[in-house]
Formats: sequence, C-alpha cells, structure tokens
Amino acid sequence: MTRLSAEMLAADAAEPITSAGHAQLGIAVLAGIAVIVLLITKFKLHAFLSLTIGSLALGAFAGAPLDKVITSFSTGLGSTVAGVGVLIALGAILGKMLADSGGADQIVDTILDRASGRSMPWAMVLIASVIGLPLFFEVGVVLLIPVVLMVAKRGNYSLMRIGIPALAGLSVMHGLVPPHPGPLVAIDAVGANLGVTLALGVLIAIPTVVIAGPLFSKYAARWVDVPAPDRMIPQRPTEDLEKRPGFGPTLATILLPVVLMLAKALVDIVIDDPENTVQRVFDVVGSPLIALLAAVLVGIFTLGMPAGFSRERISTLVEKGLAPIAGILLIVGAGGGFKQTLIDTGVGQMILDISEDWSIPALLLAWLIAVAIRLATGSATVATVSAAGLVAPLAADMSTTHAALLVLAIGAGSLFFSHVNDAGFWLVKEYFGLNVGQTIKTWSIMETIISVVAGALVLLLSLII
Repeated sequence: MTRLSAEMLAADAAEPITSAGHAQLGIAVLAGIAVIVLLITKFKLHAFLSLTIGSLALGAFAGAPLDKVITSFSTGLGSTVAGVGVLIALGAILGKMLADSGGADQIVDTILDRASGRSMPWAMVLIASVIGLPLFFEVGVVLLIPVVLMVAKRGNYSLMRIGIPALAGLSVMHGLVPPHPGPLVAIDAVGANLGVTLALGVLIAIPTVVIAGPLFSKYAARWVDVPAPDRMIPQRPTEDLEKRPGFGPTLATILLPVVLMLAKALVDIVIDDPENTVQRVFDVVGSPLIALLAAVLVGIFTLGMPAGFSRERISTLVEKGLAPIAGILLIVGAGGGFKQTLIDTGVGQMILDISEDWSIPALLLAWLIAVAIRLATGSATVATVSAAGLVAPLAADMSTTHAALLVLAIGAGSLFFSHVNDAGFWLVKEYFGLNVGQTIKTWSIMETIISVVAGALVLLLSLII
C-alpha cells in the first residue's frame, strides 16, 4: 500500500463529525445525492459545482457543523487530486501525443490492412481496446469514429456491425482499466492495489468486450440498419502529416505502463518481501507515476520525433494535452471531497452496518449503488467517485484481490444503461446519425450488457479467488 493510501485510510478511520442516527444519515445521503442529480440534470450545472454543493447539503442534512463539513470536503479533494491528478495529467499527455503524432492512425491502418470480411468487427474491437488504454473515452470516440464511418462506407458494412465493437472497446477500457480517471479514483478511495486491479480488470474486460462488441453487434445491426452518414465523415486528424511513427514502437509505448504495473503486481505476489532488492526496484518502476512518466518520455522519442515534431512542438503538444483535463480533475477532486464528507459524517459506517444486517454481498451492493447514481446523473465518473465513497469502509477487512474486485464492481455499475442525461449518449447519436430510439436500442443496450456481464464476472471471480 502506498503512503498516500495509508494516510487516506487513517483519515477515513477518524471519528465521525456527527452522531446522527442511521435514519437521519440515510435521509442526508438521499438528499445530498438528490441535490447533485437535480443540479446536473435539471439546472445543467457543472458536475464540479454540483458535487461541491451536494457535499455541503449532505453535511447540513446530517446535522454536522458546517466548518467541519468544509474541512472534510477540502481534505478529500486535496488527497484525491494528490493521489490521481498527476496520473490523469500524464495519461492525457500520452493520449495527445498518440493522436497528434499519427501513432493512433498507424495502429488503426496496420490492423485494418490485415482484416476483412467477418474479422472486421473483431479488428475494430481490438483497435478500440488498444487505443482506449491511454485515451479518455470522448477523445477515443472523436479519434475512431471517422475510421468507423470510412470502413463502413468503403467496405459496405453495416454501421452498427463496425461501430458497436469500437464503442464497446472504448467503454470497457474507460470503466474498468486504469489509468482512466474513474478506476483510479476508486482505487484511491478503497485503498486497492493498482497492479492487481489492472490485471483483474484486463481479465474481466476481455470476455466483456467480446460479448458486448462483436457478438452483440450482430443483433444491433439487425435492429438498426442505417448507412454511414456522409456529412459526419471528417478528415482524419493526421492526414496532413508527412510521416508517422511505426506500428511496433507505437504499440510498445502504449503498453509500456501496463507492462510495468503488471510486473510490479507479479513481483509483489511472487517475492512478497518488502526488503528484497528486486521487489523494491519493481515497486518504484511499476508505480503508476513512474510507469506513466516513463511512457510519456519514451513517447517523445517513439512518437513525437518520428513524426518530425520539433522540441517546441512537443512542448506545445504537452500544453494542449493538459488543457482539456482541467474539468475532469475538478470533477474527480470534488468527488473525492464528497467521498470524504460521506465517510466523516458516518455514512460509510452506516453502509457497513446495512450490508451486514441485510446480508448483501459487498460487491453486489457496490454495483447497485453505482448503477443507481449512473442512472440518476448520467455520468460514469460521478457514479464511480460517489459509489467509491459510500462503500470504501467495506474494503477495510478485504483481501487484496477482493478490494480490487470492489473497484471493478463499482466501475461495472457506473456504465449501466447510458440514456438521455449522459453526454456520451448524444455524442454517439450525432456521430452515427441515429434518432433517440435507435441510440437506445444500440448504444444504451450495449452499455447495459457491459455493466451486467462485467458485474457478473466480478461476482464469479470473488468465489474463485
């Protein structure tokens, strides 16, 4: 466990700032979440402001002194940003470098050159899963949709047969696999091991993406048979580049942080001796910060320079990569503040008591809470950070693997049934030229399949390991 995680768990174990009973706390939780939901959906207020106001409302309804609520919120915000903020920033830089250098296009073109006919949906899910590792969901959609539309148009494929696998690959990576913001925040909140979570996340992601992608796309293509809209086929981002990085170096750069973090997890399991030199070395090189930093530095030489970028352009690229994540960092931080307010007002202990009294498996409870918040707010990130705050105390007595599974249960629940209050819903609708009903029959059902299948696999794994 990292020093930060230990400090957060120590803070979580502090005396609650209120002695309110379960009934009052239950009302406070519902009121706090209702405030967040109304502000996001009804008043269209930014999620950062909504989470901040919702945290204050939660404390007020719980009868806590407002100055202590503010302290809890600020402490949670600071510790969360300190824990995952740098990682999100490094991931954004790597993703921007991958997109602007033509590395992403190089992977897409190389795989598509070797795929045809029945293998095309499988090629699309492979492309999206690889590209989706370092990229945020929205960036991945913008990057891959032109490819999906061009492949469907030129190859005379059903748009849904090609598009659903690509969306499934991006969505599964976004919800289950770090270094995406949602899984990182949940890992930080419950004190889970990142390497173990990454390994189990990839293990669960593979069958989930197969079922929700290539297999489901057969039915989606029958239900919604629409052509690729000509008006939505834009120029590819790197068509104006004279040269691009090679396929091998690009793939190696993307997978480098994953390999380093998985290697650390494996060494920790095999050696299990904190004083061992080999383990100490891997604890450093496999830490998320060093793994992602190494990938960014390597990317300068494997992505930026082969594309002909000058040092000045690489510096500008890094700056542009950081700009769009300001909102994400604030939402994640406010989510951490909301989490700490939940814990310090005693809500975490209440959830712990309820899970014992009602005999609800902790993993199922985490999934259900994330589902409820996702349906209400439409945001997978808000659902993840809020659910992680609610169920964090359940991880106190869990093994390393079950704490990781708790994170994945939250991530799976956060993807459930995207509908009209989710920005991703409208993004897919407009790019694919669908109406609302068609988007629900394809995108929304695909998201639900991902959530249910991943949740079921989490519960199954919990019985085995």
